Order: sequence, then structure tokens, then C-alpha cells
Amino acid sequence: MTMMKALVVEGPKEFVYQEIPVPALKADEVLVKVRACGICGSDVPRVRDGGVHSFPQIVGHEFSGDVVEVGSAVNPDLKGLRAAVAPLVPCGHCDNCAKGRPAMCTEYSFIGSRQPGAMAEYVAVPAKNLVPIDDEVTYEQAACIEPITVAIHGVERAGELISGSSAIVYGCGTIGILTMQVLKAKGIERVYVIDINQAKLDLAKKLGAYEIINSQTTDVPAYFKEHGLVDYAFETAGVNFLQAQLPDLVKKTGTIVYIGTVPRDVSFKASTFEQILRGELTVTGSWMSYSSPFPGGEWRGAAEYLKSGKIVVDDIVTHRFPLSAGYEAFEALFDPANNALKVMYVMD
Repeated sequence: MTMMKALVVEGPKEFVYQEIPVPALKADEVLVKVRACGICGSDVPRVRDGGVHSFPQIVGHEFSGDVVEVGSAVNPDLKGLRAAVAPLVPCGHCDNCAKGRPAMCTEYSFIGSRQPGAMAEYVAVPAKNLVPIDDEVTYEQAACIEPITVAIHGVERAGELISGSSAIVYGCGTIGILTMQVLKAKGIERVYVIDINQAKLDLAKKLGAYEIINSQTTDVPAYFKEHGLVDYAFETAGVNFLQAQLPDLVKKTGTIVYIGTVPRDVSFKASTFEQILRGELTVTGSWMSYSSPFPGGEWRGAAEYLKSGKIVVDDIVTHRFPLSAGYEAFEALFDPANNALKVMYVMD
């Protein structure tokens, strides 16, 4: 086994299915035979726009597979392990790593961004990044563990949730639907999910949303003024005017968590900003999904939620492609008519 097939980013929209050498292992690494790899929104600019740190590059960080080889310093019993993989590779020696905050590492690497990822038949990863999966969890389900951990981390940024509380999840993509399910798994029953895509909203309702709201047909601030403000609000879509709207939707002393990234400047009206001051709102961001001991409770929790059925992902995986499909899989994600959530390369 010296060669493998991989999708290699060689430039903007230059996403080439080709044969390359199987990666050599460092002493602390294992070789994973990839079984399933999802496309993350962050992969889009890497592939479409060539937004990688260097060419050529293999992207893909939401994946699962089997350990088929181990490095010289790795327990040989790991060979044969079914696992998902945490893609962050923290340096281990900066101040944040020393304080047990790997997500804040200043000298990190990242599988599928700064080093070769999983849109390939094989990928080399640090053994400490392995997250074992149970036999009843499928490879496709396990490839969703990484986005589940993003949702878990975002929810836990709100602190200890109070039973009987209510929450808004703004955005009905993969992270939004998973955030809703995490909130329910943690005992928050009244979770309102808001989006403009009715098909995705209907799926959120099927998976347990308390109420779904289409913001194209409903005045959202007026709705919550009539039905009552909420205790927690999570923005997952990265839409600027939504990010600016959240302070108007939560109760005094409520909590806002921003999970979606910021594509442009966010401007708050003075009256909205006043809500933060007068209501003494807690406003925080959420970045990635890691804690100490690495990779963190988010990863153990995601695996347990899948095993127990508290989080269901089968309906979230809407499109599957062989690795050889290449850019076609990304085009399926781009077409609004597809109502795509998680598009995934499934091997074999």
C-alpha cells in the first residue's frame, strides 16, 4: 500500500482527483482509512476560491474511519479501532495550551486546512486525536461528530442551563439543527428555530423543535414581543442583521451566543445596544469545540449522544457522493433547490 486516491486542491476550483503517495507516519501518529467525510461550510472557500494555506492541499476535517497502521510510539492495540478524529492539532506549549484551552492555541495546525485532510483514502493523524465510536454507530453518523461538538461547545458557552428555560436557534443549517438537538438533550424543551428555508424548518420540527418560524413570512421581533422573550439565543447562520437583532429577543439577564462566523461588519442600533446594557445581557462567542483534557468533553459527549440516540443525524446527511465525484459534491451544496444540509463523501 504505497499509493492512494485523493482530492487535491491545486488552485481555485482546481479540485483534482488523483493518485498520490499514502502519507508516512510520525512516531505519535496513526493512519486512518477514511470511510466517510463531510463537507463543512469552511471547506467551500478552500475549494472554490483556493483559500488554503498552501498548494497542493487535501481538505476535509469531518470524518471517520478505521485505524490501519500505527506509529512507533503508539499503542499497537489501536490498530483496527473504529473512530472519528478531532482535527485540531494544538502545539501543546503556548500559554493557552498550558492553561487547558486548546481552542485558543496560537500555534496550532489543523487537519484539512494546515495539513492534509480526509478527502482521501487515507489520512495520518495524531493518535491522541482519535475518538472511538461504538459498533452501532455508522461511519456516516460518526463523520457528524465534529459538527455535533461545535454545537455542544456553543451551547456550553451559555453556562449551566436552567431547567424550564426557553431558547432561540437562529439558522437551520447543520449546526443550527444540531444546536437545537443539543439544547433538548440538555433539558431545554422550548427551542424556537428560525430560518427562511421551509424544508429545513420542517426537518427541525421533525427532529424536535418546539416551534419553527419562517422569518420571510413572520416579523420575528413582533412574534417574541407577543409570545414572550427567551432566556438564551444562539446565532448559527452568520447573517449580520440577525446577529444584530438578538439582543431584542432575550429577557433581561439573558444570554446570547454567537456561533456563526462574521462575513461583514455587524452594526447595532443604539436602542438594541442599550438592551445589552440595561438588561445586563451575557454576550459571548463560540470558537471550535475543544477543551481539556484534549480533545475535550464535547467529543466524548457527541459520541455518547449518537450512541444513545439523543442526537439524530441520519436525516441531516442529505447527499452522498463517491470520492471520485470531486467538485460535483460541492455543486450539490451550492444549489438552493437541493435543500442540502450535510453533503458527504462516502468511501467504498
